[in-house]
Amino acid sequence: MKTIDKIPTSKIQRATKLVSTGAKVGVNYLKYYGDKLTKSETEAKERLNQNNAEDIYDGLKQLKGSALKVAQMLSMEKSILPQAYVEKFSLAQFSVPPLSPPLVLKTFKKYFGKLPNDIYDTFNATSVNAASIGQVHVAEKNGKKLAVKIQYPGVAESIASDLAMVKPIAMSMFNIKGKDSDKYFKEVEGKLIEETNYILEVEQSKEIAQKCAHIPNLLFPQYYEDLSSERIITMDYMIGEHLSEFSAYNTNQEFSNQLGQALWDFYMFQIHKLKKVHADPHPGNFLVSKDGQLIVLDFGCMKSIPEEFYVPYFELAERENINNREYFVEKLYQLEILRTDDSPKEIAFFTEMFHEMLSLFTQPFHSEIFDFSDGEFFGKIAELGERYSKSTELRKMNGNRGSKHFIYINRTFFGLYNLMFDLKAKNIKINNFNTL
Repeated sequence: MKTIDKIPTSKIQRATKLVSTGAKVGVNYLKYYGDKLTKSETEAKERLNQNNAEDIYDGLKQLKGSALKVAQMLSMEKSILPQAYVEKFSLAQFSVPPLSPPLVLKTFKKYFGKLPNDIYDTFNATSVNAASIGQVHVAEKNGKKLAVKIQYPGVAESIASDLAMVKPIAMSMFNIKGKDSDKYFKEVEGKLIEETNYILEVEQSKEIAQKCAHIPNLLFPQYYEDLSSERIITMDYMIGEHLSEFSAYNTNQEFSNQLGQALWDFYMFQIHKLKKVHADPHPGNFLVSKDGQLIVLDFGCMKSIPEEFYVPYFELAERENINNREYFVEKLYQLEILRTDDSPKEIAFFTEMFHEMLSLFTQPFHSEIFDFSDGEFFGKIAELGERYSKSTELRKMNGNRGSKHFIYINRTFFGLYNLMFDLKAKNIKINNFNTL
């Protein structure tokens, strides 16, 4: 894979890159209008989506940082984005062009004050894994194989300006309006800032690993604080393959169920017992060991769940509460889904919309055992998402609703559901975490 010798770090440099990417998208639309003369609307639109997805991703992968992280987050929204975008943006999860070896050494010296070979017995300056915020290198010290994660230069300093550039796109995509919409962007900005603080990540990693160590078939690397800094993390090198790669060929149902139960228990225990959660459940953060154990990586994005959000959110996971109209509406106000300034038409529309969504989405919580390989269940979720994403009535209404905590909690559940479906996990004990 081609390496990168320089990353745009200044606001002007990064804005210029986005503008040039926008120009390419404009050319793609001209091609699209030409294609419509010789091809069907479906074929022309498919080519447009493929060309735009490729050009946008190519621009973002050179910027790295927050801009690429947003693409990674969007790749999990399979029911919102066209498939071409999902496929391309999902590469941001664990496969992007890495920094060149000379830039790696320069960056390491800047962040640690020493060159890698002054710290480790051996260090491979060629990356083995590159993602949106940092890349991973293999090292050895005292006979132990280590993984060293190095943050890309300029990532932490460019978060605010990157989000300011993508904000208009996000507001249009999710139909967000109103002066109080900043709360959502501040939530994302705060989490991205935390993700660039590797000292905090090491603390969070050690805490969750210690508190979840009792969960069967779950493994965590050991972290080394003395070999880490604000922009560098040293941990055990864990042997396994990415969850998505494993899921693509696996036919061992026992492994699928074992991994699925470990994954589900891990998330339910965090949410219900710790009131905080690993809020970045994409395949690049999970490895599968050769004996079917789940290895959890990257605790940079942790979301604390305040009690005032936790209680109504999970009360709406109960079937009897969903079907109690008065109680249901009361909870929608508590979760800021319904607003005091809503019109009667908006109240009726969003009450019905969320009743339909929650009736479907909470089905796993309505039974003791659930089959996450059920294609019909996930097909209904995809159909519902597609229907509302195309709703002209919804586009006319203010999409600025819901507590800011929905952003990462919903992201967690969508990601978790997708991973469980990819694994084709069956016979999952939903409340098993209570017995651990």
